[in-house]
This record gives sequence, structure tokens and C-alpha cells, in this order.
Amino acid sequence: MMLSANAASFGSIPNGGFGTWSAQPTGTNISTMPKVHTNATMHLLQWPLIRDLVSRPCDPQILLQLEMAREPLHTLTKTPCVDLSNTQAYIEAYFERVNIWYACVNPYTWRSQYRTALSNGFREGPESCIVLLVLALGQASLHGSISRILPHEDPPGLQYFTAAWSLLPGLMTANSVVAAQCHLLAAAYHFYLVRPMEAWNLLCTTSTKLQLLLMAPSRIPSHQRELVERIYWNALLFESDLLAELDLPHSGVVQFEENVGLPCGFEGDESEQVGRDELWYFLAEIALRRLLNRVSQLIYSKDSIASTTSLDPVVAELDYQLSQWYESLPLPLQFPFTRNALQDPVQTVLRLRFFACRTIIYRPYILAVLDNEQAVLDPAVRENCHKCLEASIRQLEHIHEHHAGHMPYIWQGALSIVSQTLLIMGASMSPSLLSILLTLVPHREALDQMINDVVIEVERYATLAPSLSLSSEILKEAEVRRRAFLGTP
Repeated sequence: MMLSANAASFGSIPNGGFGTWSAQPTGTNISTMPKVHTNATMHLLQWPLIRDLVSRPCDPQILLQLEMAREPLHTLTKTPCVDLSNTQAYIEAYFERVNIWYACVNPYTWRSQYRTALSNGFREGPESCIVLLVLALGQASLHGSISRILPHEDPPGLQYFTAAWSLLPGLMTANSVVAAQCHLLAAAYHFYLVRPMEAWNLLCTTSTKLQLLLMAPSRIPSHQRELVERIYWNALLFESDLLAELDLPHSGVVQFEENVGLPCGFEGDESEQVGRDELWYFLAEIALRRLLNRVSQLIYSKDSIASTTSLDPVVAELDYQLSQWYESLPLPLQFPFTRNALQDPVQTVLRLRFFACRTIIYRPYILAVLDNEQAVLDPAVRENCHKCLEASIRQLEHIHEHHAGHMPYIWQGALSIVSQTLLIMGASMSPSLLSILLTLVPHREALDQMINDVVIEVERYATLAPSLSLSSEILKEAEVRRRAFLGTP
């Protein structure tokens, strides 16, 4: 399905799509997350009508507070014991199902790393740590969404991760590229476990190591520069995802963004290759994340535009950039805009991310109407409300599609689901917005059923993280109150 990328391929990508990462004039980089913004899910609970759906006051900081107070993983204190009988299957699974999201393990040098780890009995050295983390992520990828694992079961891959965790202290103070890679892969497994604060702590360590290396690029061996770029963009992508929902300190790694090149393919002996080096998804995600950050800067930061009239040209430009992003995707990644569920996981994730971006671009128009029903009389406002509500429904109508990104995105995806559902709930209580909604679904019962399906799905995430448990409770109460408000059973 995917294309192998090479340096020549990237030269043909036009500006405006993937090319939106090109160097900006000196000054503020608007492609980074603002330090103060109102884009997070919890801010929706302060909106008119939506705030009537929740009885408890919810501070926007509550999700962060819940995750900070969370108990650590107790299994990580146990003596690791690993079963090495299925390593080949898990390695193949990693390169087939996981590396596509992170693109941070070199398939050409893997065999050499594995041999080094094997010679150390998987008990010491960064190579052992990387191999164990690859095994953990590979095994996890074979078992579907962690939300479907029984509560008493250990998550797949945990035995390998526990063994890798015992090696991390020896790498904590190392400032090598491979030490940064180990911490990034450990963060990736914590994202799979739906432990965002642990992932963030590991990303901060990764970022510190990267900054030390990037302050003097001559410190980076030439054969590791490609790997540094990939680790860098991973750190930036996932830090941005976390900053979109949690009020966390910025690591500072973003200051190097305009100096770090884009990955353009690992080099190595093809006879040693254990998997494809696929970059197209990774590059697409870099461009889309930067666009999402621009949306946060221009629409949701403390200095952003207030009125819908002055917002119109900004929104039009951002939507144009989103369209250009889609047009620049290679054909195998260009998802169809049909209402059918997709089978390809990469296309599925990209389509969900596309509609999430479109929703937040147009969301201020929904707020304008919830605040003043007469605002919808402006044709431009009505049209933009239609675009926002359509994008929200497209993320919710096949709720199981979110399982496609269960390795890297389950926490982010769950909060996105909650955000879109609260938006739809509030819109259904506004006569003018409800009339728009009913042009997007077959009938009123279909809308109610879609919301009910979402409530059930998010309830399955409740045991995974305290932030998702609260989100589930909020959605359940909101739906009871919405139905009471509308007088529906």
C-alpha cells in the first residue's frame, strides 16, 4: 500500500501542502503550539448550552491534575523475565505495523543492533533496550486496541517493556543519539498504555538530549543525522499533541524546528533490510501537525481574533492549506471522502486527523451561534457552521475507525471524540444548528444513535486513564441532560 520514500521524491512536493514546513521569516513561528490557548476539550464545557450539560464545575486543568495524581505502573518494579521464543514474529509486526507511525528504527541496521543485543544477553547497553522496546511495541500491535483487553490482563508487550525499563537508568544521563531513541520508543509504549504524563516525561528527556546534540550539529555522527531528524520530529509531534490538551511546560525543542531537515530515507545494505523504510505517513503527519499548530496560534491563542467577520479570511486561508495538504498526499494515502468506513489504517487515521483539523478551524462559528442564535442569519456563518458540524459527524459516524490509530493516538483520539461529541450535543440544542445537523444525518434518531454509540465507546476507555474516566462520566451525564432538555426518551 505504502510507497518507499527517497530524497528525490521529496523535491517534487509543492509548497502549500507538505511544503508548509519551509523556513519562515524571522519572528514568531506560528507553526508551533502557543503557550496559552483555548483549543483543549475541557474549554468546551464553558460554552453556552454545553455548560448546561454538566453539573460539576470542571477546571480546564482537571485532566492534567488527574494524570499527575495517577499511580505508577507497579509491574515496572518487578524483576523482568522475558520469553524470547516469538521474537521474530514481534519484530516483523513492529516493522509492518508500528514503524510506519514513528519511522524511527532503521530497518537496514536492525540486524546489527539485534546481534549486539543478543551478545549482551538483552541485559545491558542501548541496543538491548531498543530491541526490547521494539519487541514490546511489536507484540502490542498484534492485539488490537488496548481498550478491548480485559482489566486483569497484562497489556501485550509489558514483559519486554519491563525489561527495557530496567535498562533506561543507565541511558538517562547519556547524551547519545541512541539514548534519545530509547527514550522516544519508551514514550511510544506509554502512549500505547494511555499514560500521557509518563510519555511526556520521557519526551522531555528525549528533547533535552536532542537539544544538546543540535546546539552543535558537529557532535552528530554523519551516519546518525537521519535518525536524529526522525527522533526530533517525533518528539515535536507528540509534544504538540500533549500541549493541545494539557497545560504543560514546553520542552524548548521547538527552537530548532527551522534548522532541522526533513527525513529523506535511511541508507544501508538492502541485503540486511528487515522491513520497508516508509516515510509518507510520517511526512504527512508532520505537515498536518504544523497546520494544526497554526490553527491554535491564529484562532485559539490569547492574541487571536475575536469576531467572526475578521476571522473569515484567516479561516479561509487555513482551510485552503488543509485542502493543499490533502492534494499533496501521494495517491496511496489520499483517502476517499465517501461516508463509508475505510479498511486501510493509514488512510483511516489521516482522514480522522483531517476532519479533526477542519472541525477546529470552523469551531468558532458554532460558538458564535450558541452565544447568539441570530448570528446564523449571516450566510457565511451558516455555511461555516455546516462545514464544522459535517467534519464533526465524519469523525463520529464510524466510531470504531478510531481503533486504526490505537498504537500512537488512543488518548488523543479519545479526547478528540469527546470534543466533537460535546460540540454536536450543544448544536442539537440550538434550533438553527439542529436544522443543519439534520441535513447531515438520515433522521433525528440516527443522530441520537450516533451519540449513544460514542458514549458506549468512550466508556470502554474509562479504565485506561483517569482523564478518560472523567471524560466518559462527563459524556454520559451530558447525554442524559441533553435528552431531558430536548424531551426525548
